Amino acid sequence: MNIDPRRATALELLAKAGIRRSNYEPPFLRLFWKFGFNVPPPHFASFWSNVVFMGSFFGVLWGVIVWMLVWSLEGETLGVVALAAVLAGTFIGLAMASYYAYGRRKHKLPSWQELGASSAENRDRH
Repeated sequence: MNIDPRRATALELLAKAGIRRSNYEPPFLRLFWKFGFNVPPPHFASFWSNVVFMGSFFGVLWGVIVWMLVWSLEGETLGVVALAAVLAGTFIGLAMASYYAYGRRKHKLPSWQELGASSAENRDRH
């Protein structure tokens, strides 16, 4: 598997910071990587991309599960279910993006763009 040098550097920094692997490599992100999507680990992604990514994933999954287990039996309309899923996804997305932004500041991690610059500088030196 051909791993992006920036992602390899990011994963190394996260491991050295003492962050648990399951925190910086959640299963759904590893699945994206396996299918060839080169998305940064959440600590290096922008706040708003984390909101959208985490919120969408949670909102859809939560909405489907709650619909199948509860709301379909109660006869709830799809409009109400969709609105609830969007609100839940937005809340969780904001919470998770805040959590990862806090971790980025706490561990003094560089930005994703800075990792790209340092990788390019290292290639130029060699």
